[in-house]
Amino acid sequence: MKPVRPLEGRTAVITGAARGLGRALSEALCQAGARVVLIDVRSHAVEQTSRELNERGFETSHCAVDVGDADQVERCLEHARERFGAINILINNAGVNYTLPLAELEIAQWDHVMATNLRGPFLFCKRALTHMQAVGGGHIINIASTAAKRAWPNASAYHASKWGLLGFSHALHAELRPLGIKVTAVIAGGMRTPFLLERFPDLDPMVLQAPEAVAAAVVNVLTLPPESVVAEISVLPMGETSWP
Repeated sequence: MKPVRPLEGRTAVITGAARGLGRALSEALCQAGARVVLIDVRSHAVEQTSRELNERGFETSHCAVDVGDADQVERCLEHARERFGAINILINNAGVNYTLPLAELEIAQWDHVMATNLRGPFLFCKRALTHMQAVGGGHIINIASTAAKRAWPNASAYHASKWGLLGFSHALHAELRPLGIKVTAVIAGGMRTPFLLERFPDLDPMVLQAPEAVAAAVVNVLTLPPESVVAEISVLPMGETSWP
């Protein structure tokens, strides 16, 4: 029996794709039939992840990109179009954080968080818009966080960037829907990924969720009928007690 491949024929661009949630998203979309362009600032890691997926029979390509650099973003999206002919799906997943109180947070660190977590999605959305309009529509997924809904100490830059990304995503949902472009914000709760576990090694992984669960939810959103869109979705671990 032929496997169900609901995203067959579509091309997806995924940032922060070398590991963690980005890797899980890349694999999930490949399994759903999409051609995937993996993007990450870690050049060797993203090349390896892309190659591993290729070796399993999936269609992938990759770019080493600083998502806050407008020229690099434009070149990467042009590569994606030339390689696969279209850009149908954009997933803004790349993110960084510094767990520091305001008194210790350097200006350069604040700027790095904003460049990656907020400027990057802006640049990719702006550049991808032209490509999506050329094919009559598309779908943008912005990976936000529970940090866009509440706040805790020593993460002011991260909170500011994720609250900003959530607002940006809802604004684009309103603006781009008449153009046939869907926009979805994903509020992802704690996951068993390096992003969280490397900064908090004492955190119990069992209260977190697998990134593959969030990736599966994203695929479900991407495969809704054309007349429907999910503007925002929360995917939370059952064991996380700090979130309602």
